[in-house]
Amino acid sequence: MSRKLTLPQLKKYDITQKVIEALADAESRTILFSIIKKGKTAAELSGKYKIPLSSVYKKLSDLEELTLIYVEKWLISDKGRKFKVYKSRISKANISIKKPEPSLVLVPN
Repeated sequence: MSRKLTLPQLKKYDITQKVIEALADAESRTILFSIIKKGKTAAELSGKYKIPLSSVYKKLSDLEELTLIYVEKWLISDKGRKFKVYKSRISKANISIKKPEPSLVLVPN
């Protein structure tokens, strides 16, 4: 016997909803669309946009989990520390809310 899922339970697993929520967040949106043409490290993003580094790492993790960004390459500093360079997988996002269910169109980068 199958149980019907509640709306909050459905939202938890709805990828479209999660992507829309990420795009609605100003910091995530800033990060995502600033790495379309050229990849950047978390430290570069934090410094340029005055977002706390811990927040940048959290946003990058969320965007990577949604496969909206990827690690373009790894850099190694003079002191031997490794840094990821992130790049956006999308160049544009269109959200349309005409019916109860939103429509999301992502344009590949």
